[in-house]
Order: sequence, then structure tokens, then C-alpha cells
Amino acid sequence: MGVIEPVANATPGPATKAADRVNDFAIVVATANGTGSQTSNLTLLRALFKMGIPVNGKNIFPSNIQGLPTWYHIRVSKDGYVARRETSEVLVAFNEVTVHEDIRDLPAGGMCLYNDDWRNMPVRDDIVMYGIPVNQFLREAGARGKFRDRFTNMIYVGAISQLLDIDLEAICEALGYIFSRREDIVQSNMDIIQMAYDWTAQNIEKRDPFRVEPMNLTEGKFLITGNEAAALGAIFGGMTVTAWYPITPSTSLVDALNEHLPALRTDEEGRPTYAVVQSEDELSAIGMVLGAGWAGARAMTATSGPGLSLMAEFAGLSYFAEVPAVIWDIQRVGPSTGLPTRTSQGDVTFAYNLGHGDTRNVILFPANPEECFEFGNTAFDLAEQLQTLVLVLSDLDLGMNNWMASSFSYPEKPLQRGKVLTAEQVAENGFARYRDVDGDGIPYRTLPGTNHPRAAYFTRGTGHNDRAVYSERAEDWVANMERLKRKFETARRLVPQPVVDVQEGARIGIIAYGTTEPAIVEARDRLALQGIDTSFLRLRALPISAEVRSFVEQHDRVYVIELNRDGQMHEILRLEMPDLATKLISLAILDGLPLTARWVVENLLEKENGA
Repeated sequence: MGVIEPVANATPGPATKAADRVNDFAIVVATANGTGSQTSNLTLLRALFKMGIPVNGKNIFPSNIQGLPTWYHIRVSKDGYVARRETSEVLVAFNEVTVHEDIRDLPAGGMCLYNDDWRNMPVRDDIVMYGIPVNQFLREAGARGKFRDRFTNMIYVGAISQLLDIDLEAICEALGYIFSRREDIVQSNMDIIQMAYDWTAQNIEKRDPFRVEPMNLTEGKFLITGNEAAALGAIFGGMTVTAWYPITPSTSLVDALNEHLPALRTDEEGRPTYAVVQSEDELSAIGMVLGAGWAGARAMTATSGPGLSLMAEFAGLSYFAEVPAVIWDIQRVGPSTGLPTRTSQGDVTFAYNLGHGDTRNVILFPANPEECFEFGNTAFDLAEQLQTLVLVLSDLDLGMNNWMASSFSYPEKPLQRGKVLTAEQVAENGFARYRDVDGDGIPYRTLPGTNHPRAAYFTRGTGHNDRAVYSERAEDWVANMERLKRKFETARRLVPQPVVDVQEGARIGIIAYGTTEPAIVEARDRLALQGIDTSFLRLRALPISAEVRSFVEQHDRVYVIELNRDGQMHEILRLEMPDLATKLISLAILDGLPLTARWVVENLLEKENGA
């Protein structure tokens, strides 16, 4: 790193221009929260995407109050990598509070665009710095009050577009999408962008190597958040009732339900065929969901770690009374209220055992928007087939950030309602609510309103026998718990199976789940360049299947990579496969940020070299 010193006003950095870096770098935009910068950042992201360039955007924003620093990371990768980078080569420094820190973190050879109205700016002799006269633009545009911040953000859109060769037509199309084709708003923003673009072209000599060129690698894809994909999946999966209480980062999932349901779920007279209820707290929300599930509705809630804690007792009721329900847990950093706007995989152990006593829950782990959509449907099928609670553990990174996705597949198979008896079936075969007839641990159920006197039963969250009659007999308790254990074994065959890539001859395996996948994919490519072949198994569900055991058996060492402090999945796998526990090695990190390929490579090699 070069020398950093304060000067009266920064001047451009080195005059030497390196070889071009085309479609292979990362951008970080440093602004203040609450200034409207999200619109500007999404404009850049969507414009690059419209140019056919693979991109991913990650918003690193504060949890508490408006005005605190926020950073938006855009990964531009001709090779299709979408994991977060440890460092970004292009810096848009538009927050005076953090500018010294932001410039200090810029790697040698990087480029910085900044507001040249600031004084005592740091200067480095190993980066290129471009100053933009922001106040001059604001005066010329007549921007006042709240419009100053919004106009300021569009200034950097125009300047960076010129410097990186981002197509202005793509910028305009992106604005049209964001502002729903409001031509007046689009044009007012384009005027500012064009002003900054033209000034930059006329007054700045480009001396950095970073630029973009059109590609065709985004054809057939679109940008969407995981939460919106999950909402659409739930709608197409037959969701009837949602009860919830707002909590970051799950709120946008229910917002998406409210946005799309009026167009997708109404009867011929235009009346809604669904209910979305904001309850007074998470406890009442899950109570409503279980009541709806018991009555035969496909019901769900969305929450995060603190809300999940309040749902624990009702979760136990779902498990023992065998009432189907779905919880989407969009994970954030804990314990306690933790860091609401940072991502993690810290709820795994808690969710797996949610409830008190000997409880085991089915969990799904989506890794991308396509799986958020898929599991929005699959979770309901599993909940009804297994007559139990199903949790879907996403995270803030997947839930709230925009990801490239391919077309969602409309569910072709009918809804899997499981073992639901009609009045005719009850009359013919009889009915005992908690009896294992088929040997798979799953009993038959009836729905309220089934027109036969023998279809009625008491839903028991207390001790009961197989006829749903209250019982404190030890043998009844043991029989019921053993049946529930058999049902969990049945779940191993029904849950989504892992995605496996076994490299012939590889002695090292990697197991991971959720949004760690992009970093691991990139890390494996880097390791391969060093002559280190690895296999990869991505878990999509708990309980684990026989395929997981087979994968571990095939390798000498298996690294379990996850975003939490204690290696929670690593511990679960050791408990599930005690005879193979010595093969499993934990690689865990909890810094609240999406995983990077560099961290995976460095920490895996450190373990290997120390082995």
C-alpha cells in the first residue's frame, strides 16, 4: 500500500495505466443510509445485467438509524462468479464520514471516484483518483432539500458509467424498471446522469484499467431477491393463510406476498382466496398458522431468529400433535437481537431441535432464488405428507439481495396432501388418529368437517395413545415417540436430496449449504489451479440422506463450511454419523458478511498444511 497523507484537495493518482481489466472486478459504493442510494446502486446493477454481464449485488447496511454508513458491493464477473470479493478494485467514495477508511481499504492499482468538494482527502500514490464537482452539479440542477441526496447519487451513476463504459441506454432501461415506467421520474434522473456523464467525458482523462463490454451471459435470466422468489413459490404451492409479525430480514417476503397475491389468488368475482394477517407478535402468528394447518389450510409464517425463539412451544405442539405448518426463517446474526442487517447460518441447531423434549424438525436449505421458489411449494407438500412442522432456513444475503435467476418451473405435480381420509374411507376402514398403519410412522388424519362420526378426534399436545385418547401409560408414550422417530426416518427419503459433485481421485470433500455455495464453487476452481482437487456436496435438507454418508465415506477428509461461530452443521453431522466423525473438519466463520472464495481457500489450505 502506498503512502496516505491529507492534502487540501486531492489530485489524481498515478499516471501509468495498467492493462485493461474487462468484466472482471468489483465495485463498492460508499454512501449514507437513508439517502436513496439503493435506487442508484440497483440502477447500476441492473444496467450491467442488461448488458449481458454476470453480476451480483450485496447491500451492507446499518441496523439502527438513518444516516449511518452503508456499502453496496457489485461483483462483475465474465466467468460467472457471484460470491462476494474480499476487496473491491473500484470505489465510489460518496460518504465523507468513511472516506479515509474506504480509500485505505482500496487495493493497489484500484480506482476511486469521489466528491472533490471535500477537503483533507487522503491521497495514495498507488491508485487512480477522480474528483467530481458534486456541488456544482447540484447548483446547476437546482436541487434542494431532500432532492440533494437523490441527485448526488445519480451523479455518481453518470460518472462511473462514463468511466466504466456502462451503456446509458441500459441505465435508462434499469431506471424504467425501478420506477415502473414513470417517464417523468426516469427523465429527471437521466438528466442528472447525462450531465455527470458528459462532464466526466470532457474533463477526466481515464487512467485506470477497469471497463465493461457487452456480453450475452444473462440471456434467459432475471434479477430477483430470495424473499420474493419464496413468496411466489408459496403462492404457487397453494398457500392459503399467512400470519406474521414484522422482523428484518423476513418482512420483504410477506411484502412480496401482499404485492402478488391480489393478482394471482382471487376467485371469479375478484374476491381474495387467501388471508395474510399481521398479528400482535410471533407467538400469536405461529398459533394462527397451526390453527389454519389443523383445519386443512396450507399455512405459513416468516420470521428470523428472535421470532423463532418465541415460536418454540408451538413448534413442539406441531411436532407432537402432528399439525402441518411452514416457517420461513430468514437468518440474521444473533444471539439476542444481534445484528439484524447482517447474514448468518446461526439458527441451524436451534431450528433442528425447535421445541422442548425429544424433538427433531425437517429443515430445507435453499441456496438460490430458484430453490426459494421450489421450496415455497415443496415445504407445504412435506408438511402435509409428514404432518409436521417444516422450516425453511434462508438468510439475509439470499433473502434481501438481488440474485440472477433462471425461469421458475411451474409445479406440474398435484398438491401432496398426504394421508387425509374421506368420510367414505373412514366408514370402510375405521380411523385411529395416531396409529401407524403403513409402517412409515405417518398416521392418517381427517380434516374438520369430514361427515362421519368416527372421523372426529381430539388433537393432543399431551400424552395420548394411538386413538388420540389422553394417556399417561408409559407404554403409550414410548410407542408414540418411537413412531415419531420412524416418521423422521421416512423424512430422509422424502426431503430434497443433496447436490453432489464427486471428482474422481479427490481425497478432500467439502460439505456446505445455502448461500456459501458461490464462494465454494469459486474456491474449488482456485484450488484446482494449485493441483488440489475437491469434491462438493451441498446439503438441501435435514435429516440427512444415505447419500451424505456415502460422500463422507469416499473421502479422507471432509470440510464442513458454514457461516456461524461454532460449526453447527458440523456438530449435527458428527451426531448423525458418529462412526465417521473423525473425517469431518469444521471451517466456520461468523463476521456477518457473505462468504468469500479467498477465505475458503486460505483456511482450507491452512488446515491441510497443518494436517
